[in-house]
Amino acid sequence: MKAWAGYAALLALGAALDLMVRLFPADLPVWLPWEFSWPEYLVTALISSWWVGGLQKMPKAQHPPLWRSICFVAGVLSFWIVLQSRIDYYAQHMFFVHRAAHFVLHHFGAFFIALGMSGPVLWAGMPDFLKPLVTARPVRAVLSFLQNPVMAPFLFVGLLYFWLIPQIHTRVMLDANLYELMNWTMAINGVMFWSLILDSRAKPPARLSHLMRAALILVIELPQMVLGAILSLTEHDIYPVYMICGRVLDMTALNDQHYGGLIIWLPGTLTSFAAMIVVLVTMRLNEERAEREAA
Repeated sequence: MKAWAGYAALLALGAALDLMVRLFPADLPVWLPWEFSWPEYLVTALISSWWVGGLQKMPKAQHPPLWRSICFVAGVLSFWIVLQSRIDYYAQHMFFVHRAAHFVLHHFGAFFIALGMSGPVLWAGMPDFLKPLVTARPVRAVLSFLQNPVMAPFLFVGLLYFWLIPQIHTRVMLDANLYELMNWTMAINGVMFWSLILDSRAKPPARLSHLMRAALILVIELPQMVLGAILSLTEHDIYPVYMICGRVLDMTALNDQHYGGLIIWLPGTLTSFAAMIVVLVTMRLNEERAEREAA
């Protein structure tokens, strides 16, 4: 009963936020939604409640290190900020803000969520009736397919390119449902990919060896650099849809596009560099652990 009362409270809070956004859209603080989304709110609220509940249920000896918990919370908060704060408004009117938001969804925020390694905590806090669904054979088969060494980098790079095809991007930015679908795919794919790469365990039980993880980082890096360079150096406006939406900052179309390309190029490269460091450190720690166990 206590758990269901908590879920009822989350629904009531969501309804209150929805009502406030409708009645007082210009008077709310910047960290509250400017355009409320029930799916984004529910996912954030449920994951947060499961995480807190999982920590309460787990023995303290099994809690993740504090730094991993901080990483997880930072990642979830970053998703909320770019999807529900007024940043999302600017992302719909400025290409470089749009790219910054997708950098958070696909790289920064997803990276930190994966680094948090909070799967066991979420599992402990998840309602029992959901656990058989999560572990069902079809679900595991789909995850195994999406996270195999060929499909994972293909999807990671492919989604980035797909949503930036000019004709598709124009349609997406003018359709609220497609826009939300785009954001969801980038966020989910980012978490799935970086969880595969940043797993602190050796294979097995991890899906990939450390060598394969390092190889996948290199595989995704070059296409991102190429795309970023194209957008940064091209001297014509590839995305005129932002003229239709109306730019909200005093910036030329080319400058907007160039800054967006640089966000793909430079921060994306730095994220891959950070991931490579994590993989190398993880490999060394696992080797040392294996040596101690063998001694």
